[in-house]
Amino acid sequence: MIVLVPVYRPGDRLPPLVGDLRAALPGADVLVVDDGSGPSAAGVLRAARDRGATVLRRRVNRGKGVVLRTGFRYASTRHPGRDVVCVDADGQHGVPDVCRVVDRMRATGAPALGVREFDGEVPARSRFGNAATRVAFRLVTGRDVRDTQTGLRAYPAALLGWLTTIPGDRFEYEMTVLLRMVRAGLPVEQVDIVTRYHGDNSGSHFSALADSVRIYRPLAASAVARATGRSEVDEVPAIGLSPAGPFAAGRTR
Repeated sequence: MIVLVPVYRPGDRLPPLVGDLRAALPGADVLVVDDGSGPSAAGVLRAARDRGATVLRRRVNRGKGVVLRTGFRYASTRHPGRDVVCVDADGQHGVPDVCRVVDRMRATGAPALGVREFDGEVPARSRFGNAATRVAFRLVTGRDVRDTQTGLRAYPAALLGWLTTIPGDRFEYEMTVLLRMVRAGLPVEQVDIVTRYHGDNSGSHFSALADSVRIYRPLAASAVARATGRSEVDEVPAIGLSPAGPFAAGRTR
């Protein structure tokens, strides 16, 4: 298992997260990919490396999609045959929840999402944004994915090469991945996780306006393609699973 942690200007939570992940997932390698944070992040990244992480640094900030593709490419070439779980570094993902998502992926062989319940003390913009995007995704695809923007995602090794071909440089990348998996009929497992925000989500680098526009672009493109009858079926690697039914992405077990 490779634990991929994309970071930009990471805070002090990163080094202990690396240690906790390595302790909870014996044999796992933690891969931290930095998105051009600059000299100010050197100390935190050095501390993460001291805790056992492999750290890759990009010179220029390009966005989360670029960082994820960098990590998938590194994992598929340096560690072929190993699955990957993506974990955000801002404290939203508890290590027990990471383990549960990994276990679901291993048990089913399907990609697995950690879905937040958005109850309790959740910033209003996050609650509203998730609800609106969930409705839009269901209207466009017919599949109910309860948290389309979760960063906690586990992928079987067979998908890694394909994931490096998906377009999108910033937060829209994860939406495009989800759309293409659903369009291709892949089952997508959903695992309930604890919703955790710190300081009104101040550690997030998500731009409410610019990144929301980016996220809705692939949804809009998919809706247009569907309305005009253009084929949207993508070729994805076989992972030994039957095509998903229309609501398979809504499963929780």
